[in-house]
Amino acid sequence: MTHRMPSYALLPSLALAFWVTVGLASAQQPAATAAPSAPAAAAGAAVSQQELDQLLAPIALYPDALVAQILMASTYPLEVVEAARWSKANPAVKDKALEDAMQKQAWDPAVKALAAVPTVLAHMNENLSWTQKLGDAFLADQKAVMATIQVLRGKAQAAGNLKTTPEQKVKTEVVEQKTVYIIESAKPEVVYVPTYNPTVVYGTWWYPYPPYAMYPPAYVYPPGVGFATGVIVGAAIWGNCNWGGNNVNINVNQYNSFNKTNIQNTNFQHNADHRKGVSYGNQAAAQKYGKGGANAQSAQAREAYRGREQAGAASQQGATAKAQGASAQQGARAGGGESAARSPSASTAAAGARAGAGGGAFTGAGSGASTQAASGRGAASRGGGGRR
Repeated sequence: MTHRMPSYALLPSLALAFWVTVGLASAQQPAATAAPSAPAAAAGAAVSQQELDQLLAPIALYPDALVAQILMASTYPLEVVEAARWSKANPAVKDKALEDAMQKQAWDPAVKALAAVPTVLAHMNENLSWTQKLGDAFLADQKAVMATIQVLRGKAQAAGNLKTTPEQKVKTEVVEQKTVYIIESAKPEVVYVPTYNPTVVYGTWWYPYPPYAMYPPAYVYPPGVGFATGVIVGAAIWGNCNWGGNNVNINVNQYNSFNKTNIQNTNFQHNADHRKGVSYGNQAAAQKYGKGGANAQSAQAREAYRGREQAGAASQQGATAKAQGASAQQGARAGGGESAARSPSASTAAAGARAGAGGGAFTGAGSGASTQAASGRGAASRGGGGRR
């Protein structure tokens, strides 16, 4: 029996509050239908090796470029849902029309690319828990993910299920004294999505818990590895597996062609803004990209800047009030009249001077109009009205 997460019936609204409510980040199967889950990761490990094997078994035999594209896109689960809905609603949009349509979407380019392979998008959407866990594992430890793919390919080859066919080319290279299995589409501009039973294609499954699967339990798999009809993707699939560095990178020529850009950086860089509030499922990914990560550091830097800005404004208000108070007192003495010293303007300025002498615009707040104005500006800034 294969382990498969349930399909989610999507509601018309994709508001973030909905996904928080249904718990996308921690989606679980009902106890009555769920297969036993893998044990928790060992202390200090981002994801256990058993869970990596289970997560990667369904895609380890996909062509390298498609594997890389899936790994990158899986880090944006909510946008995968949106893209899958769009793809289902627009099945006839292909080729140049698809490129043009993707320019109008705000999704991450990694997600836009998979619109060229709607079957894959549909699988990712129907297995959201798997998609998110895969993306989180990839973000937490790319090297472990890529190394696991190679181990799985080695097992499939030993079982006689990884070979060159009319749809794919399989070759081996020695990289850093290790055999690396490379899978490429027979035609670079066409993607053939493999279909196989991950429980049997690698030989006897070596854990008591089965791997994830793309299809329902009753699905009848072809023997070994079968292939869906080829899909012409052109330059849409621009991901690449760098087996020497055990990471994924970008074919900038194809990326620029499909996305109408001119980037030069070949490194994949996760953009946390495209998570749209979906939390990270393991501590390693959360530390890098969630609370306590780069986003939090940027927010702290912005708040520190605002604090310095407000302190500077307060100091300036105090200095102005002090100067005004000193000027009023001199005017009172020069006039020689008691009434001048007690006039409302002199009294107000003197209060401002006392506020300024206290070292800050908020010291003695309420004593003068200038300090009240400073307080109002500070409150507006903290409340967002004065946010820069």
